[in-house]
Amino acid sequence: MRDYEEVTAFLGEWGPFQRLIFFLLSASIIPNGFNGMSIVFLAGVPEHRCRIPDAANLTGAWRNHSIPLLRQDGREVPDSCHRYRLAAVANYSALGLEPGRDVDLEQLEQESCLDGWEFSRDVYLTTIVTEVGGRPPPGSVGKGAPLRPSPQWNLVCEDDWKSPLSISLFFVGVLVGSFISGQLSDRFGRKNVLFVTMGMQTGFSFLQVFSKNFEMFTVLFVLVGMGQISNYVAAFVLGTEILGKSVRIIFSTLGVCIFFAVGYMVLPLLAYFIRDWRMLLLALTVPGVLCAVLWWFIPESPRWLISQGRFEEAEIIIRKAAKINGIIAPSTIFDQSELQDLSSKKQQSHRILDLLRTRNIRMVTIMSIILWMTISVGYFGLSLDTPNLHGDIYVNCFLSAVVEVPAYVLAWLLLQHVPRRYSMATALFLGGSVLLFVQLVPPDLYYLATALVMVGKFGVTAAFSMVYVYTAELYPTVVRNMGVGVSSTASRLGSILSPYFVYLGAYDRFLPYILMGSLTILTAILTLFLPESFGTPLPDTIDQMLRVKGIKYRQTSSLTRILKDSEESPSIFKSTAF
Repeated sequence: MRDYEEVTAFLGEWGPFQRLIFFLLSASIIPNGFNGMSIVFLAGVPEHRCRIPDAANLTGAWRNHSIPLLRQDGREVPDSCHRYRLAAVANYSALGLEPGRDVDLEQLEQESCLDGWEFSRDVYLTTIVTEVGGRPPPGSVGKGAPLRPSPQWNLVCEDDWKSPLSISLFFVGVLVGSFISGQLSDRFGRKNVLFVTMGMQTGFSFLQVFSKNFEMFTVLFVLVGMGQISNYVAAFVLGTEILGKSVRIIFSTLGVCIFFAVGYMVLPLLAYFIRDWRMLLLALTVPGVLCAVLWWFIPESPRWLISQGRFEEAEIIIRKAAKINGIIAPSTIFDQSELQDLSSKKQQSHRILDLLRTRNIRMVTIMSIILWMTISVGYFGLSLDTPNLHGDIYVNCFLSAVVEVPAYVLAWLLLQHVPRRYSMATALFLGGSVLLFVQLVPPDLYYLATALVMVGKFGVTAAFSMVYVYTAELYPTVVRNMGVGVSSTASRLGSILSPYFVYLGAYDRFLPYILMGSLTILTAILTLFLPESFGTPLPDTIDQMLRVKGIKYRQTSSLTRILKDSEESPSIFKSTAF
């Protein structure tokens, strides 16, 4: 009985058909790169201060001194959330008293921004923070224009928690989508789910353009998150099932990751030229619409068709691939005995509680959950924190995306040549240690601080890329899919928490870096206690699992491992998608 790889071996590994599938599926990932991170610009918080109504009868001196000053980064800046009590200020102004000379400003009573806020338009024309229900007043959206009042969603001061909430709820959508995407693609096919969820991501992003309030925007953002992860998973699985063994590894580690980073790089370029959040969101939906053309070029997975008993359709796709590659297909691709064996093939059923059955697998599961959650907090926390870095937000965001490309390449090289534990620990130590050094950089060397943050992002991104492979190698075949799935769920929980790590920067600028750096270093130390899977055969059963370091076990009989690492590594990437 031949397996699918042997049946389709005549197609070759890297012909025109495989190259077409590789690049088209990778290109379909590009919209995922900017849709997930678009909130960096959509919810950007411009400089703001309390609005003083034009009707207030104030002298020029009192109008200029109606906002308290705070010391921030060694300089005095206007308070963003308070003003001096307007009634008292108007009274002093009417009496002809001068601020600072006749009236001690520090003794004046303060109040919240009862008349709303004025927002600077130097960086953003509009964001969801500054707008509600209508457009800005005509003539008030020019770059560098003076502060002008505009309607807003009040996502500042006492309501500033709403912005990170919208980001967290997006990742809740990602969590839900990751649960259902595998089941949907198993039932309805990889191609159908890929394009339906791609349309879901694009369609709901388009509807966000017409959001009337914060609640509408956030609900649609949750649905965008569900569509984003679902089409990502579908493209990931479709590629791993169509491509051959050697190309599959490159597609899984470099193809989808680098094209995701390309999409991420496109985001700040578009945002630089389109400063209005509604128009930016509209522009970001265009690539998703263009991806609809790929329907006529990307086939369904022959493996999935075979699993559904649709052998004629699978054979048509294989013969078409042979024609594109200039290869003459054999007259009979599947014989009758193979059709019966393939259609009746079933795996043994296991439950999620099997991940806790023995002490060893229980420790691996707990450590994997901590590892994935910490890496996710670091990756998304650093990505979302780019607006808070010194310098130009558009340049910082672009650098945050660019640094991912060498990180993915380095991760791929390390996976080929270096033991897993040391690769993971080194990347995490690098990322965590430089984040802790950020607080030691003098304020005037802010470029150095930005560079350290980018190095931290580099280390965390490399670890994120490697953790998929490492986790899949630790779990045995019988529960590998569930083990990676539980770990991936922990990653989603980490991404849900990450906006609030960034939010802590409002209280202390370095607190997010201290927390993320400390957690990353502790996780790097924890990684050293995990088993080393590099160069060892993949375990088939729970008893065959490699042992966690530093824990004593009762002696058990060792079973023969019949699977070779080189033969099984392609299947790892298929399982990690779920």
